[in-house]
Amino acid sequence: MKGEDSIAGLRATLWNALSLNANFYEKTPYTRRTKRIALTIVILATVSRVLGSAVILLINRTELSVLLLALWIDALALVGGYYFWTFTIFKIGQWLKPGHVSYGELLVPIGFAYAPQVLNFLTLIPLLGEGIERILAVWSLLSVIVAVRQGLDIKTRWAVLICFAGWPLIQIAIGFVKVIKQLLPQWL
Repeated sequence: MKGEDSIAGLRATLWNALSLNANFYEKTPYTRRTKRIALTIVILATVSRVLGSAVILLINRTELSVLLLALWIDALALVGGYYFWTFTIFKIGQWLKPGHVSYGELLVPIGFAYAPQVLNFLTLIPLLGEGIERILAVWSLLSVIVAVRQGLDIKTRWAVLICFAGWPLIQIAIGFVKVIKQLLPQWL
């Protein structure tokens, strides 16, 4: 029964986050269970990205050592992006509203906001992958804006400005990771 409750909770959280439900972010308490669900979403997003990349790399007949290294870099980039973005939001939020929330408390709503990234495996669809990746990036940005607005209890325009502080850096890092993955076969 406990496992079924966890799966139902994860499903409900994913749905609320994907639908940009502001009330969900407002009413979700900061508990061990919500921390676990947020981390699960980030892990699912990472697995989704890695699966999509793996299929593309396998189709391109990438050597096993290059494949594993590329997937490792992909996973680290997504998880690192999550912690970096949360940290930038926390620091700017501290400046706007000192002592309002802790870094750990922000990890939960921003982890929930990574829900669109769970669909990242869809980027392996030929000819649509880049477009899907951009849509998921913007969807995640909107989701994080809602999470930050509710989590920091600030106006939407401030949430947009705060989220835009880290988002371009993450997009640049994602592009950098793509370039590294393309160059790996030449380096190894």
